[in-house]
Amino acid sequence: MSERLRLMAVHAHPDDESSKGAATMARYVDEGVDVLVATCTGGERGSVLNPRLQDDPNVLANLPDIRRREMDTAREILGVRQAWLGFVDSGLPEGDPLPPLPEGCFALVPLEEATAPLVRLVREFRPHVMTTYDENGGYPHPDHIKCHQVAAAAFDAAGDPERYPGLGEPWQPLKLYYNQTFSRARTLALHEGMLAEGMESPWGEMLERWKDREDRATTTHVPCADYFSVRDRALLAHATQVDPDGFWFACPLELQRRLWPTEDFELARSLVPVELPEDDLFAGVRERLA
Repeated sequence: MSERLRLMAVHAHPDDESSKGAATMARYVDEGVDVLVATCTGGERGSVLNPRLQDDPNVLANLPDIRRREMDTAREILGVRQAWLGFVDSGLPEGDPLPPLPEGCFALVPLEEATAPLVRLVREFRPHVMTTYDENGGYPHPDHIKCHQVAAAAFDAAGDPERYPGLGEPWQPLKLYYNQTFSRARTLALHEGMLAEGMESPWGEMLERWKDREDRATTTHVPCADYFSVRDRALLAHATQVDPDGFWFACPLELQRRLWPTEDFELARSLVPVELPEDDLFAGVRERLA
């Protein structure tokens, strides 16, 4: 290989990188790939989801700083680099009628403006492959949807010398993927596997809600079972956001490795020839660089 492979994962909040594609990133880091996580917001409006910390006054008073420190720890565990794009968390408004988004938040920043910092970062880092969320955000959090829009726009704009002049030399990534980790098929496989082993599954109610849901097409299945433990350690580093006794960790790793040993992606765009399905985000890229 004449050039080191580079992967950029674009996420909405600190902790998203550890729950979506983390084992894949850890595997590629171990193989010598340069991996950079771009985090759009600081997660300032995230809820404290760990019951052990929900009433801690220090956590509640210093959540933005704590989330940055959690990100530092997760980054070190995964072995990746990480950059903040500097936007403010939009929160997840709930209610009927739905309340408006807070002024100045990421989801309300005009797309052209919100894309600029990522274009600069793409041109600096020069990734061959980018990953992010689909147009639904994976789930309809306003920051996840905006993250998709920004990542897709930057993928197109970073290589265009007419766009965003002054933000670095143009660079065109070769492939763009959407994370599709939380498919119904995977959840059902783990659910049925746990029941077959005589274990209680945490996914029964979720699967009932999803009974009419159709999975999006996954094109790329990256074997990364050896790195599931790294993924879990990185996720646990986000202590304010994750219940260590919650559903994330209910299924034993050895069962996960046997039942669903991959992380899955949807190839959205490719500027190199591909043959689907794939088992490598850099399929076609390696040949281009050889």
